[in-house]
Amino acid sequence: MGIFKIEGGHKLKGSIQPQGAKNEALQILCAVLLTPEKIEIKNIPDIIDVNKLVSVLEHLGVKTQKKGKGHYIFQADDLDLSYLESELFKQEGSSLRGSIMIVGPLLARFGKGYIPRPGGDKIGRRRLDTHFEGFIKLGATFRYNREERFYGVEAPKGLTGTYMLLDQASVTGTANIVMAAVLAKGITTIYNAACEPYLQQLCNMLNSMGAKISGVGSNLLTIEGVEALGGCSHVILPDMIEIGSWIGLAAMTRSELTIKNVSWENLGIIPDTFRKLGITLEKKGDDIYIPEQDHYEIQSYIDGSILTIADAPWPGFTPDLLSIVLVVCTQARGSVLIHQKMFESRLFFVDKLIDMGAKIILCDPHRATVIGHDFQSMLKATTMVSPDIRAGISLLIAALSATGTSTIHNIEQIDRGYEHIVERLQGIGAKISRIE
Repeated sequence: MGIFKIEGGHKLKGSIQPQGAKNEALQILCAVLLTPEKIEIKNIPDIIDVNKLVSVLEHLGVKTQKKGKGHYIFQADDLDLSYLESELFKQEGSSLRGSIMIVGPLLARFGKGYIPRPGGDKIGRRRLDTHFEGFIKLGATFRYNREERFYGVEAPKGLTGTYMLLDQASVTGTANIVMAAVLAKGITTIYNAACEPYLQQLCNMLNSMGAKISGVGSNLLTIEGVEALGGCSHVILPDMIEIGSWIGLAAMTRSELTIKNVSWENLGIIPDTFRKLGITLEKKGDDIYIPEQDHYEIQSYIDGSILTIADAPWPGFTPDLLSIVLVVCTQARGSVLIHQKMFESRLFFVDKLIDMGAKIILCDPHRATVIGHDFQSMLKATTMVSPDIRAGISLLIAALSATGTSTIHNIEQIDRGYEHIVERLQGIGAKISRIE
């Protein structure tokens, strides 16, 4: 287990390039299972979660060829489906939540898909009903081995298109169902579909492979099934969660930073949400420029009431950035209510911030009120444990702004989502080191 040692209180300066999007990469990698032809993917992030999924694909028989940094060619022309019922798969698949998305492509192409109960962040219940209800509506038979916690779906005669209204706009659920439906007979209509940019990227990639998906970018997708899909080349978007993390880092450390090549058109309301906190950020070409700011003041609503920042399905504010926003508000001028609607355990890291001197009232598992210090009182260094990816990066940002030297344990959680973070932060002047 590694530890981050962080000397806080230093201003940063320079530019930082966001990695490829973790959440898109997990979907796109699973889609290579839909065709025996070669798939070229660029801008794949070098992070634990993505590398684990690549390992699962390789053990399944997918040929992988690394062409350069983040640049791979995959070919799933000779798969070993017996791996799906092996002890190794039960071990590998259960450690990664994104592994659930191999089920849709395998079900579509081979008539069966299996998965152990996936792992991932401990941020509350993240049920899989949406995935399997979608497969069942397409004609699959569902089975669950309760003793081994192993899920399976089978459709030996193939899938048939249908209409479905999803009970929740699940991103991975929508992705999984779309990948199953592209090879189904007839037309599938998915209402209340997720429409995040990463889901749009998946649909556009599938269309370039020969799928017939319309309504991309909306919550109503229509998929006309085809008999087979071909190869393609695809470039993964920059990671919007990392971009938001670096905006928060610049504000908390009162630093001048440029975030390079952010794909502005795919950031939605993320820039404006940080502007509501009083953070100045400018669009320079496809970069975000954040000047050095001594203060930032949270806006109130028009009637003078306290601002609420809440998560919502796209195009609402992504839940993955609420932890970052909460930390940023600890040094703002003013107060804010953070409302985490989607996960009931994601705010439980605030006790670490309170230990550092932050003024936070945890109202209930979903809501926290933050009273900002306005830099009149700095956070104090402490020893912390990272409970999940986003809380981990939030605690890291807090430590970089704090007075003194902090240590963060369980940093594997941060490594799951952030590529070579020590070296990249050192490149903009951060005093951080990794101790194995």
